[in-house]
Amino acid sequence: MGKLTREILSKRMFSDPKHYPYGFGRSGDFSISESKMLQQHGSLIAALVDGELSPENEEEHGYLEAAFGHREPVTSAEKAWVKYQKRINRPKTASIYGSTKPDDVDSDNDVVDDDSPIEIGLDDD
Repeated sequence: MGKLTREILSKRMFSDPKHYPYGFGRSGDFSISESKMLQQHGSLIAALVDGELSPENEEEHGYLEAAFGHREPVTSAEKAWVKYQKRINRPKTASIYGSTKPDDVDSDNDVVDDDSPIEIGLDDD
């Protein structure tokens, strides 16, 4: 595969089928303008962050500084990228049933002996 250039990356629409299989706009995580910023600038920012390209101007240095948390994002593309990174790196939610099996608990109310009869009180009416 040929080397990626800024011209190719600026024309390539950014997508993340792993985390957003239906696109950024349909996810509910991003506004319309944020999803457009991610699609337009995401490929370039991703290449800069991954080290595939080195920054050549102030705008690209700003992308990197905001992406690595060295400063607050200023432009709408920087804000959308930082929000995207927070969304894909957020901790996964646990199951409502927990992630481990419950331990054996010694309690009188929890365990019934195997051979003991069960007493049921019925009212004779």
